[in-house]
Amino acid sequence: MDKMKVTYEVMLGLAAEMVWDEALRKHRSEELYKEIDEALASGDEVAFRNLTDELRTLN
Repeated sequence: MDKMKVTYEVMLGLAAEMVWDEALRKHRSEELYKEIDEALASGDEVAFRNLTDELRTLN
């Protein structure tokens, strides 16, 4: 029984980590879209390119 409990706890921990990682990725993605919009509005081509590169690697 103890081995099953340990296995369950490990799997639960992995699932929680996956949910957390996805939440962080989604939040950063939303931030990047806002920053990209600001870079476009201000005409900052360097920031636009850097932000879109980061967004590409994030996805």
